[in-house]
Amino acid sequence: MIKKLFRQMLLTQIVSAMTVTLCMLIDSIMIGRFLGVNAMTAYGLSTPVLLVFAALGSMISAGVQVMCGKTMGCGDKKGTEACFTVSVVFAIVISVVGVSLVLLFTDQICVLLGAAKPNLDKEVFDLTRDYLRGFIIGAPAFMSAQMMVPYMQMSGSRTRLVVAVGAMIVADVFGDLMNVFVVKWSTLGMGLASSLSYYVAFIIGVIYFFKKDCIFKFRISLVKMSVCIRLVRDGVPTLVNQVSLVLLTYVLNKMLLSVGGKLAVAAYSVISTAGNICYSFSSGIAAVALTLSAILYTDGDRNALKQLVKTMNFYSVVICGIVTAVIIAAAKPIVWLFLTNKSALGIAVTGMRLFVLSLVPCSMNTCFKNFYQGTDKTPFTMTISVMQNFLLTCLSAYILSRFMGLNGIWLGFLCGESLTLIIISMVVFVKNKKAAFTPENFSLLEKDFGVNENDCIELSITDPSQVVVVSQKASDFCNEHGLTTRLSSLIALCIEEMTTNIVEHGFRGRKEHTVEVRVIVQGESALLRIRDNCENFDPVKYLDMHKDDDPIAHIGIRMVMKLVKEANYVNSLGLNNLTLTI
Repeated sequence: MIKKLFRQMLLTQIVSAMTVTLCMLIDSIMIGRFLGVNAMTAYGLSTPVLLVFAALGSMISAGVQVMCGKTMGCGDKKGTEACFTVSVVFAIVISVVGVSLVLLFTDQICVLLGAAKPNLDKEVFDLTRDYLRGFIIGAPAFMSAQMMVPYMQMSGSRTRLVVAVGAMIVADVFGDLMNVFVVKWSTLGMGLASSLSYYVAFIIGVIYFFKKDCIFKFRISLVKMSVCIRLVRDGVPTLVNQVSLVLLTYVLNKMLLSVGGKLAVAAYSVISTAGNICYSFSSGIAAVALTLSAILYTDGDRNALKQLVKTMNFYSVVICGIVTAVIIAAAKPIVWLFLTNKSALGIAVTGMRLFVLSLVPCSMNTCFKNFYQGTDKTPFTMTISVMQNFLLTCLSAYILSRFMGLNGIWLGFLCGESLTLIIISMVVFVKNKKAAFTPENFSLLEKDFGVNENDCIELSITDPSQVVVVSQKASDFCNEHGLTTRLSSLIALCIEEMTTNIVEHGFRGRKEHTVEVRVIVQGESALLRIRDNCENFDPVKYLDMHKDDDPIAHIGIRMVMKLVKEANYVNSLGLNNLTLTI
């Protein structure tokens, strides 16, 4: 089911990863085509500030993915609600404070960004200031949108995500066109159009959280320092990653000004904006890896984690390899969308083709980084972030620029990502004491992690005829591992009753349905987990709601619940997960 689940989550996660970058892409095209090189330079200089807010939003989002993934994985509903409440409070506080600071100190920030003399003229300074003031008003909305993405992904509300992003694109294009041809507020209008579009996406998304069947509840009483610390701790690796990107953009802007002047900065703003759309593919793949690794790690599912490593790398190479080929072939028309200045256009076309060569190793690095974050290897995750997004890339760009000029700076991305991947591999080889490119090695799981493979059996049901076969195989497995005949038969009975109920009532429509059964032998007892991708159904809650009904009704569920020691249900990623202790 890991491959299938990965595919199901991938499209919406890639689209979600474009939430911030799409508006920046649209603004960049409109600014380059209609407002000129100075406005494009101002836009490029503003990018570090935009990335700071994106970094804070990403920190909250990643903290949610890791923390909420773990609480949902173990059925901790109170912990899930605490995570949701604290993340909402964080988003509000950070947005209000951040927006206030930028509006109060806009001029000083523009000077810090390099938008003032002696490097540039006053027009660039004014354009930078105006774009920041327009864009920053939308910061609360796009931070909230980032925070909502993992919740909606985990609840299975993927269609709403796609609709929200689509509405955001339409609103931003409409706003930009109105600015260019009607109100003519230059970069201020472009920033305001982006802000408006983020609020449109936010409104569409936030409606879900007011629905009765929403599994996430806001409980202010659950706000505690321990929860705040845990959320920040789980999100810090992503914050370090984003801050590294901010520093990289800042340093490269300075480097480009000294090597190629404002035309090089304008070209880089095009490359980074189009590049962010390319990065959305790798970010989407990596985001799925983060969510699944956190849930599977809590579940102690060693085999599924190894499968996840294999799957995420497969999609990284295939999808990002295709994107790389497309961008190299279409670099000129893509850059033409942004720039009309022939000198800047030539620089950007060459830079774009060299830049996208880094996409495949970047995607693999980002996936490994997120996987290790989800499996509690925080120091290694932060080390990868700093190497990948700042240290090795900046160092490579600086050294290569001494010999190759601007082309050396563009090649710095490929060199930095490649060196990072080599270092990750070396660390993996040292920790495993062998050089082998296997999912087992790169998962870096402790030897005693999870369940011994010999004490666990995993079976799948895709057709009603398989129910009896699976229950019998599970019974035979339990007998072979020393459980009594009575207990083995009880396990088979639980499987047969619960999976039959799922097949009869859940296998409907055109969707391809699967039930996964996992039995773990634990000494003289056993743990049974049943997972399916049918409609949401909590048998524990359902039985409680119908406890006064005719005793003969729902007899299968009633019998199973009386026979087991403990029953726990949780819905995550749109999957029903029922765990029975027998």
